[in-house]
Amino acid sequence: MAKQSILGRISQLAKANINALLDQAEDPALMLDQMVRDYTNSIAEAESAVAQTIGNLRLVEQDYEEDVAAANDWGRKALAASSKADELRNGGNAVDADKFDNLAKVALGKQFQAEKEAKDAQPTITSQTLVVDKLKSGLDSMRGKLGELTSKRDELIARSKTVDAQRQVQDAIGSIDMLDPTSEISRFEDKIRREEAKVLGQQELAASSLDAQFESLEDLDKQTEIEARLAALKLGAGGSGAQGQLGQ
Repeated sequence: MAKQSILGRISQLAKANINALLDQAEDPALMLDQMVRDYTNSIAEAESAVAQTIGNLRLVEQDYEEDVAAANDWGRKALAASSKADELRNGGNAVDADKFDNLAKVALGKQFQAEKEAKDAQPTITSQTLVVDKLKSGLDSMRGKLGELTSKRDELIARSKTVDAQRQVQDAIGSIDMLDPTSEISRFEDKIRREEAKVLGQQELAASSLDAQFESLEDLDKQTEIEARLAALKLGAGGSGAQGQLGQ
């Protein structure tokens, strides 16, 4: 995976508008679950690629430091060889002096090459450092976005559970309304009142029957009295004793 494509992908994911994506989703919870998985996988891939990029940068930096150190070392060697050549030449030993001057030239060539390699590495180090900084920043943004996604998902799940609970309550209330327990109670109350009225009627009927019996008894007494008086009347009509009894 090329560095630029890594950087572009990280930037695209980090700039994703979660709210806009949720508005377009048929099932936001499922979409968020998929996005969390995608972001997690992308972060893992990006971390691997960024780690490789950083590793490559560190190798270039190490090479640069080695080239700088080598240039300094060859410079010291060239100076030492040149100084030795001057010393020999001053002592009249031109042949050996030329040999050390040639060594100084070789050392200077090595120094020049090391300096050139170090100089050539500087633009690469600068550009790679900028890329690494951007990749690190992008990774931080992706991690923050992943946290936002996870939070959104948890919030939606919690809200969904709340909605389900509210729906169940409303369904229960609707069932109660459909059953209308007040009408059932009223119907039961009417039944009790009819039973009470029946008992009252039976009591009243029983009372009426008892009164009729007492009235019949009073009628019987009255009839008996009338019969007795009739007998006494007949008896009195038959003799004075009866009249005297009546006179008394």
